Amino acid sequence: MTDTRGPQPQYEGYATGPLPGEREPATGPAGPYHPPQAYPSPAGGTQGVGTQGGVRGDEGAQATRLPRTGARTTPRTRKARLRVAKADPWSVMKVSFLLSIALGICTVVASAVLWMVMDAMGVFETVGGTISEATGSNESNGFDLQSFLSLPRVLIFTSVIAVIDVVLATALATLGSFIYNLSAGFVGGVELTLAEDE
Repeated sequence: MTDTRGPQPQYEGYATGPLPGEREPATGPAGPYHPPQAYPSPAGGTQGVGTQGGVRGDEGAQATRLPRTGARTTPRTRKARLRVAKADPWSVMKVSFLLSIALGICTVVASAVLWMVMDAMGVFETVGGTISEATGSNESNGFDLQSFLSLPRVLIFTSVIAVIDVVLATALATLGSFIYNLSAGFVGGVELTLAEDE
């Protein structure tokens, strides 16, 4: 194979120059390294060139980043406007059933506590004595309030009311969800504006 490129030019100092390890260190004033710039700096200097601390004119001092005058100081609260288009009747029924059961239990417990407090204060004895005197006669002693408002009777009566409340609340909430879905189809539903908590 023959070389058809012809004679190649020889660069001075490339073949005959010293190797990188044999070169002598350059003598000169040691200072910070400034990379070459694509565009020349303006004559009046700059406020802050570059992100790593630029150059101020020809002096070579590091520039400081100045704050923006129009920057926001208060955080912006994001808001979203949503619309409740449909309420699932099955989920409404489950939630209302559980809430009504909890309300019924609270009613029974509150009735028992109220009865014990009134019995400890002697309310039943005082009121029962007054009623028995007013309704009594020579043959009978009158109406006995303490036996009528005993704790077992009060708890049974309150439990019956709680069960009725569970059934009615569940049925009314489910019916209300159907009515809401019908009305939301005409007017679009309830609109809610939600804001992000900062």
